[in-house]
Amino acid sequence: MTSGNLIPTAVLKRKAVVYVRQSTQAQVQLNLESQRRQYELVDVARRWGFRKVEVIDEDLRVSQSPGQGIQ
Repeated sequence: MTSGNLIPTAVLKRKAVVYVRQSTQAQVQLNLESQRRQYELVDVARRWGFRKVEVIDEDLRVSQSPGQGIQ
């Protein structure tokens, strides 16, 4: 770990994952600021020193059925 970096070098060698999530079409259309800020996390990860950053956003607009919480 360098003196100016709070994240250990071993961690920075891993892949950072940014998960962009908005469940409904209305959220996608009306919450543009929220969506923009979620995508900005890619730049944040790179500024922190991550070289590999993956964005997962293929389920935008896909509603989760009631009772299907994260296990």
